[in-house]
Amino acid sequence: MFIFLKVMSKISTGIITLITLTFSIPSFAQNNPLAKDSAIVKAGKDVRFTVLTPRVIRMEWDSTASFTNNASFVVVNRNLPVPKFSSVRKGDWLTIRTEELELKYRVNTGKFTAENLSVKYLKQKKDGFTWRPGQVEKANLKGTYRTLDGFDGDTDKKGKKMKLEDGLLSRDGWHLLDDSQSFLFDKSDWPWVTQRHAGNVQDWYFMGYGHNYKAALADYTKIAGKVPLPPRYAFGYWWSRYWSYSDNELRDLVSNFEKFNVPLDVLVIDMDWHSTDSINAKPDEFGQRKWWTGWTWDSGLFSNPERFLKWTDSKNLKTTLNLHPASGIAPFEKQYGEFARKMNFDTTSRRNIPYEGSNKKFVQNLFDVVLRPMEKQGVDFWWLDWQQWLEDKQIKGLQNTWWLNYLFFSDMERNRDTRPMLYHRWGGLGNHRYQIGFSGDAIISWKSLEFQPYFTNAASNVLYGYWSHDIGGHMFKDRDGGTLEPELYTRWMQYGALSPVFRTHSTKSSVLNKEIWNFRGDYFNAQYDAIRLRYSLVPYIYTMARKTYDTGISLCRPMYYDNPEKQEAYDFSRQYQFGDDILVAPLATPLVNGFAKVKVWLPAGNDWYEWHTGTLLKGGQTLEREFSIDEYPVYVKAGAILPMFGNDVKNLSDNPDRIKLGIFPGGSSASRMYEDNGNDKNYSKEYAYTAFKTGLQQDGSLKVSISPREGKYKEMKDSRVYELTLYGSRMPADVMVNGKPLSYKADDLNSEGWNYNGRELSVSIVLPQSSCTEQAEVLVRYPGGTHTDINNGIKERFKRLTKATTELKFKEGRSLVLPNMLGKTEETNRQLEYSPEKFEELIRTFNENYNKMPEIIKPLGLKKETESWYLGYLGLGG
Repeated sequence: MFIFLKVMSKISTGIITLITLTFSIPSFAQNNPLAKDSAIVKAGKDVRFTVLTPRVIRMEWDSTASFTNNASFVVVNRNLPVPKFSSVRKGDWLTIRTEELELKYRVNTGKFTAENLSVKYLKQKKDGFTWRPGQVEKANLKGTYRTLDGFDGDTDKKGKKMKLEDGLLSRDGWHLLDDSQSFLFDKSDWPWVTQRHAGNVQDWYFMGYGHNYKAALADYTKIAGKVPLPPRYAFGYWWSRYWSYSDNELRDLVSNFEKFNVPLDVLVIDMDWHSTDSINAKPDEFGQRKWWTGWTWDSGLFSNPERFLKWTDSKNLKTTLNLHPASGIAPFEKQYGEFARKMNFDTTSRRNIPYEGSNKKFVQNLFDVVLRPMEKQGVDFWWLDWQQWLEDKQIKGLQNTWWLNYLFFSDMERNRDTRPMLYHRWGGLGNHRYQIGFSGDAIISWKSLEFQPYFTNAASNVLYGYWSHDIGGHMFKDRDGGTLEPELYTRWMQYGALSPVFRTHSTKSSVLNKEIWNFRGDYFNAQYDAIRLRYSLVPYIYTMARKTYDTGISLCRPMYYDNPEKQEAYDFSRQYQFGDDILVAPLATPLVNGFAKVKVWLPAGNDWYEWHTGTLLKGGQTLEREFSIDEYPVYVKAGAILPMFGNDVKNLSDNPDRIKLGIFPGGSSASRMYEDNGNDKNYSKEYAYTAFKTGLQQDGSLKVSISPREGKYKEMKDSRVYELTLYGSRMPADVMVNGKPLSYKADDLNSEGWNYNGRELSVSIVLPQSSCTEQAEVLVRYPGGTHTDINNGIKERFKRLTKATTELKFKEGRSLVLPNMLGKTEETNRQLEYSPEKFEELIRTFNENYNKMPEIIKPLGLKKETESWYLGYLGLGG
């Protein structure tokens, strides 16, 4: 990220300016708050209406008739293509009609009231409505909340339930965005906060969308700005812990990640990286220090910060440091003297230079003198953790959290070539333009794990789709401590891998050692698989993140976006779509007899492949499913094509040469993969897509087409290798690539060829490396005749039989000689690979023998409780 900045420091100032001008214009400069004249309808001297989209109309009453044309903190763009509409005056009444809304206003009656203003929704007859001022939404679907600090689930330490803010979506079919009290931006080069003129105003945006929630969110992005695309690395694994790490400790930590082959992209260093003025401060009621601010590296932990940051860069790790700016700049800070001179601050008293967030000179010096030098050393982005007073001390009502988020993000836009990213707390509407949210210090409990999926879903209703939670929880409810429950933490990791940002964190506690190598057996394996699943899905996730930028639809979103007329979509409030093709039903209950149960609603319209059990389930039903600790309720649309990475990816610093296409059973499909440079600001115009398509042929064969890549971006690779994984597939007869046969390889697939995985019941096909501009067609042909269904959970039965039989050898405390039939049945998955010509016979025999297990194990003379456990684990009673 900072290679460019380091090179710049060696170039003359004039050339730096020239280079900077070649980069994309900051997003705030691209917004245009002045609407087109043809979109505006005047209704007397003090009222005007602006038709922004067929579903959004701005309604202004201004007692001074000096209407606001500045960008507000929420609405930054009004210069939109003017939709088709009519404006008719009949007598005292003005009627404005779009394709979806009909607004009526009684002219020259001033301030909007229920008597002089109404808006009718035209498109949805059954649940249509007519809105008037003063009407209250009865079914708002909610938005989000500033922080989870101290919440156990949705309940705080005083027993009060969290009250989420209202969101933009409502089952009522409309939302009134009241922007009358919002601060405005001035029109300077770095837009700054300014207040509205004196006088009474109503500055409203009426959004009428029926149940077309996606259209409502897309409209909001048009007026409130897009959700910026985070850098690709943001979708990897973030290691974070509140701990006084030293340079040595962090190097050892990363070494262990490498030793255990665990991918890692972001190193989060909490506040102990710096010194504070807390030594002379009295502790609070909990014995904690009051002052958190610091800007100077603690030399006792980091003797040479620049060398440390060069090392993180050599490891392809992005580094973020925690900031608490509230105490300003203290005398002990190394930047104090220069900062004081630039602020004309009297240093004789040796007191803190107070924080002044609304003072442009203070903020400019904060970046120029304090922060940017550290960025040039290698700090990639900032963790902004404001926990002090709510409002600015100079401008009444200016919320510090909101304003700080803008300051930090817009400074990055103005002064970096790399993609801006900020990790921060929610400040309110409009903060979606500053991406990654820090949700705060949640209590470690099953209740918190249960609540977070709903909390994340609802946030998408205000476009705040990139919440980063403290995976595993932050602190124990009892301040005297607790224990780290491996099962709870493992389930949290599995959810975290399927959440917007995957970041583990905890308070400063010696027992909260969340490093994966501190766990054993199934817990280690399940956590490792969760991390690997996350990385395998990054191309799919990144494609969905681009869709968020283009449409406002978040990666993790509620079920009612796609199913607005189904009551289940609202009732299953924790369940969510993970992009377009994956559904997740998060687990938040402990295991019972080795399995956790969850109710799942599978929408109609397609079938769903339960990935971890290999079961194809019909859509349009609610059912209860059970999962072992190393399984999770992940459902993929039947026939979906997911772009993926393989297990060789260590980090997301680059687009790898090898792409995997996960192709799921259930029919024909089409999808595409998005790519860009990964960390530059030019992604709005410099990017590429590759389209994929599958088709079932009349003879039962499967055709897979990979289209030539379209588009261009910096450092784009010319060629790549595609690996196709056909999940839930029978053994093929042969595989053809561009009309030529591909060889079968029993084991090694490092080079082109294909083979079969009996354990996963999947086919892997590695294509020859080829130019990304070429078309590739793969034809997978299967043997004729009847065949046995293998997507009915047989993959799960393979797994259960292997696990239970292995454990059985230890269960009774005596030497067991297993029946030959049991051994052969348990080895079926391997036999499928060793004897592919017997595929159908082996599957049929396995099914017959699996159901005969009660008879097969009788000669073992097992204890009653052992036999009951064994058969129960196999799902055969007991």
